Amino acid sequence: MPDTTRPQTEHPLPSDQIEAIRSLARELERLNSHRFVKVHNSMFRLVGFQFARGLAFGLGSVLGASILVSVVAWWLSQIEFLPIIGEWASKLAQEIELPRDVGRPSED
Repeated sequence: MPDTTRPQTEHPLPSDQIEAIRSLARELERLNSHRFVKVHNSMFRLVGFQFARGLAFGLGSVLGASILVSVVAWWLSQIEFLPIIGEWASKLAQEIELPRDVGRPSED
């Protein structure tokens, strides 16, 4: 009866390629355990993350635009030598500084 066991042969790949494949496997394992990948593996976590990201973007946009408009309006109100822009900016600054309850009916 012939011997059906396979003879022990050397691996067909050189040892440097085997080490490169092992290194790639380690890096892939490290990448799969990264927080970014874990968040994107779950639909609920992804939706929650994107929702929080949208809230932060919206809030930052509103606050940033408000601060920018306030600074520009104040800066323009300081310009008195340009009659049209200075007068317009002064009116805008006065409107911004008005109390919020002006024009509202009293609750009495």
